Amino acid sequence: MNQERMLTIVLGPHISEKSSVISEANNQVTFKVAADATKPEIKQAIEGLFNVQVKDVQVLNVKGKRKRSARGIWRTRPSWKKAYIRLEQGHEIDFAEMG
Repeated sequence: MNQERMLTIVLGPHISEKSSVISEANNQVTFKVAADATKPEIKQAIEGLFNVQVKDVQVLNVKGKRKRSARGIWRTRPSWKKAYIRLEQGHEIDFAEMG
């Protein structure tokens, strides 16, 4: 897989309270990924970009929420895809050192 496709698959880390708890307990990290990405593509992209060994990939389609604007008009936020990446023992991705 070429570098350009890897960068279009992995959109960025998803940092939330739940993802922080999961990362400490299960050696997992959470990423926002492209909606058309498959599990093998995600695994290959993470291994190529971060130089780690991926044990398992779980994906989840997050439905966009309906929000009311200041004028009372209902809008729907875009839907997106989330990937939970379980890393092999001894491998980790530290987002604090990446900036």
